[in-house]
Amino acid sequence: MLRRPLEYGQFRSRKFVHALNRHHLIGSMGQVGAAGDNAAMESFFALLQKNVLDRKRWQTREELRIAIITWIERTYHRRRRQTRLGRLTPIEYETIMNPAVSLAA
Repeated sequence: MLRRPLEYGQFRSRKFVHALNRHHLIGSMGQVGAAGDNAAMESFFALLQKNVLDRKRWQTREELRIAIITWIERTYHRRRRQTRLGRLTPIEYETIMNPAVSLAA
């Protein structure tokens, strides 16, 4: 399904837009002023800021990178309960919806 090419915008480089159009891809950037478009990412980065970045002063980028990965894998994906998943964690939900996943783990 082809869609009309992306318009150029403040945060879209011409080279990037051409690459998207060349591969018949659709950019995920929404319209200016559409607050709901990035709500999920804003929420994620707010949690990351609160739970990792603001906890201490990091000595190296590598130390921070490991802390971010650890938080995502141990807490965000495994312990964070989500209302839309029936108060299950993403891992619990995936196990219920796809029992083969629990056998692989």
